[in-house]
Amino acid sequence: MQSTTVQMLLAARLVADYARELGADTERQETRPVYDHMGALLADSVLQAGLNYNSVVRPRVEAILAQFPECDRTSELLPVVIDGQAATFLNWTHSEKIGRFEALVRFLDCNAIETVSDLGEELNQPRFVELLREVRGIGPKTVDYMGCLVGLDSVAVDRHVRTFARRVGVINEDYDFLKSVFCCAADLLSLSRRQFDAWVWRRESSLSSHQIEFSF
Repeated sequence: MQSTTVQMLLAARLVADYARELGADTERQETRPVYDHMGALLADSVLQAGLNYNSVVRPRVEAILAQFPECDRTSELLPVVIDGQAATFLNWTHSEKIGRFEALVRFLDCNAIETVSDLGEELNQPRFVELLREVRGIGPKTVDYMGCLVGLDSVAVDRHVRTFARRVGVINEDYDFLKSVFCCAADLLSLSRRQFDAWVWRRESSLSSHQIEFSF
């Protein structure tokens, strides 16, 4: 246990030092959005994995906020699911993400989670998180991502975080280890964890986009 803690602290120092060299502690910081609309939050959470956020996910979330302002509570989303309108709501056709959205709505309804505020409180409860992760397709990254969207100060370990870690020689791929590393690195940089999470995402997604353009 002690050796793992030492490894985590050393890795966090590597990440923080490299991020500081790149200006993470001096750049104007932006964070992921914080929603007060359950429909938008769940749509963002289920759509974001594996998709281009700016061109695919963001427009759909903005459309939900504009077209379905009443769907800010779980009780208003339940009829969308029961009536088979989730595909229209998400503007999406692939069954996997639609099914995940429907499962989340039903899960929140069964657990009396009505508002984003309710969800934020429950995401601090280990038992609730354990139950949430039993929903098909919901892993630790999605849970932490949802936490960021309700305003909790955390890091969601996605492919961008993993790529950044490899850049500085951190090869441990364990989710909880990397989450601790990047949370600690944010603390070392005197940044909120949400800020650092968003900075890493913005930087790595920008590099990825440039590499795709260059490949053509």
